[in-house]
Amino acid sequence: MFTRGKTPEAPPPPPSLKPASADPQVAVKRPAPGMSRAAVPSIISADVKIVGSVKSEGDIQIDGSIEGDVYAAVLTIGQQGSVQGKVVAETITVQGAVKGQIRGKKVQLATGAKVSGDIYHASLSIEPNAIFEGQVKYAQDPMNPPADAPPAPPSGDGA
Repeated sequence: MFTRGKTPEAPPPPPSLKPASADPQVAVKRPAPGMSRAAVPSIISADVKIVGSVKSEGDIQIDGSIEGDVYAAVLTIGQQGSVQGKVVAETITVQGAVKGQIRGKKVQLATGAKVSGDIYHASLSIEPNAIFEGQVKYAQDPMNPPADAPPAPPSGDGA
């Protein structure tokens, strides 16, 4: 509208319609090694049931049910979440149910949690009204069982 004394700008060139992989000059950006690829946790929603082990190098939030072992960096078991099997993570927060062994550096049983199994930990907190049946054992490295420890019994009801 007010362009007096200004030269009109040329319109930008149209975007290329070539696929990115066809152009060898285009660099694909990938996360650096050791960096987390996901900023948010993987969520297993309340309507999901998994039979088998779950492994992640990141965070997992379980609101559904898992029949198998769970390995993660940070694990949260929500109020409707349940795990039948071994749970191993750096940080574990249980609000739901776990039937099996728990191994973590920092373990928190929140109000309403129901845990049946042994807990190996470096730090443990149990909030009021959390239900826990099992043994608690301090370990400097709770993520790995000691070499002289007997193998954990299989999880399940044997039926």
